[in-house]
This record gives sequence, structure tokens and C-alpha cells, in this order.
Amino acid sequence: MGLVRSSYIPSKDFRILREFTRYRYKLTNTKTSEKNRFTNALTVGNCKLDMVFTDIFGKSSQSIINIILNNDSFSDEDIISCLRKNCKSSNEDILSSVDGIQFTNEQKLRINIVKDHIDYLNNQIIKLDGIIDSLVKPYEAYITLLCTVPGIDRNSAIGILSEISNDMSQFNSHYRLASWAGLTPGCNESAGKKKSVKISRAGVYLKPYLVEIAHNAVKDKTNSYYAKKFDKISKRRGKKRAYIAIARKILVAIYHMFLTGEVWNPVDLASVETPVKDRIKYTKNNFNQSLKQLLSLGLTSNELIDLINQNAKNFSI
Repeated sequence: MGLVRSSYIPSKDFRILREFTRYRYKLTNTKTSEKNRFTNALTVGNCKLDMVFTDIFGKSSQSIINIILNNDSFSDEDIISCLRKNCKSSNEDILSSVDGIQFTNEQKLRINIVKDHIDYLNNQIIKLDGIIDSLVKPYEAYITLLCTVPGIDRNSAIGILSEISNDMSQFNSHYRLASWAGLTPGCNESAGKKKSVKISRAGVYLKPYLVEIAHNAVKDKTNSYYAKKFDKISKRRGKKRAYIAIARKILVAIYHMFLTGEVWNPVDLASVETPVKDRIKYTKNNFNQSLKQLLSLGLTSNELIDLINQNAKNFSI
């Protein structure tokens, strides 16, 4: 469905909030790139701490890296002294991961520069979080409402709110909102043949939020609604298109939540959580148990058949 995107113009408060959230988004992406660069620099120097620690930027691993960068030679006792009490990796694995490290002075300078840049980005993100928290104080109710959706946390809720605001009157329908966000399949048909259904490039900042939320929603163990939807769609259309479909479903749900003020509660939640086959199975089990109780109370089989036929006639009417 190729709809014309709505001309959405947010208010001044939301324009300011959008500027800060987009800047935070860019800093976060830069921080991720710098972390990857830091890990690659360690790998070049034959440092295999990323194979031992789940988080290379944890306190224990960072203490070991500081010793390696600030000292030309170090002992096994120096490495073990950096470990925290809650460290799950064994001492033998940690020592083998730092065995044979070869860093030149230039490599150490490069790693220190990257590390300083990461620290700078962390400080800037903390400052931005403080500014953003002060800007969203009047809209805490909407953030709490968004957090009822599986997969949405506070940061993603603020990002969505900054992009679409809390006023859904800007969009005539949820179709317009989905088209504006770039989540509507294209309609490219010629001579009765469908050629491409690719989504548009719209929603440069909103779409990544929703796709990330979709990934979290299908992995949510507390609510399997979107996980079951994802399984059905991915079998027919593939996983990539299924993630886009789940992101669009979440955006449509947000649109109606902002309109009505209701918490997340899809109308087909019961049918997804308990499919028709399961409901038939449960009902049959309950019916069999009821029959056993009636027979134990003294009713005959003929009386039960008459009772069932009488009730069947009433329901058919």
C-alpha cells in the first residue's frame, strides 16, 4: 500500500526533544563504533580478553587492560590482583588470554586515544540523559504507557515520543503514521505482476527504534504475543520481513494507545496465547471431567444424552 506520507509538524517542545534524542542516538552509534575499534585493536596485539569476559568494558577487564597499557612487563600476580570477587572466569583462562601479548608503543597510544574518546562519549551521554529527563517530565504518563508494550524500555519510549509526539491528530489514521515511519510495503505492480514490496527510506530515526523494539519483543519471555506472530510471519515471508511487520504492529498499537489512553492489550491476545486447537482441547477435558462428576452423582447415560441434546437444540436456536 503506497500511501502519501503525512505532513507531520511537531510542536516546539517536541522539536527540541527530538534534537537532543537524535544527538544521543548519534553519540550512541559512535560509541558502539569506538568499542568495536577498541576490541579490534586488542585483537591485533594478540590480546584475547574478549574470549574470556562477556563484557570487555567491565571493571575486571578494564583493570587488566590498564596494567597492560601502562607497563612494559607485568606478572601473573598483577593480572590476578585486578579480578573482582564476582568474576566467573577462571584464573587459568584469564592468564592464557593475556599470554603472548605484543603491543608496540604506537598501538598503545592508539588504544588509549580510543579509550579516552569512549570515556568522553559516556560523559556526554550522561549529560544528555539529564537534559532529556528534564524535557520529558510533562510526558511521564505517556512514557509509562509506552513501557507497557513488550520490548519497549524508557530510552526507546522517549525516542518514539520525540519522533511522533503525543498528538495523533497529525495523522488521519494509523496507515498514515506507518507510511510516514517508512514501515508500509511498497506497491509496484505492472501488467498484473507484483515486482517489489520494499519499504521506503522514510523514518530514518524512528524506524531503527521500532526494529530494535521488535527484536526485543519477539524475545520477551513474559509475553509471547509478538513471538508467536513473528513465527507465523517468518515461515511465510522470512525473518527480515517479519521483524518489519512486528515493528509496524507495534507502531499501530502505539497509535491507538495514544488515542484512547489505554494500556497495551491487543484484541486478539487471547486467541494468540491460546489458539483454537488448544481451547478445544481444554474444553473437551473440562467436559469429560464434568461427565465423570455427573455420573458419580447418580445420573444415567440416557439422562446425560437427553441433557446434551436439549442444550444443543437451545444453542442452535
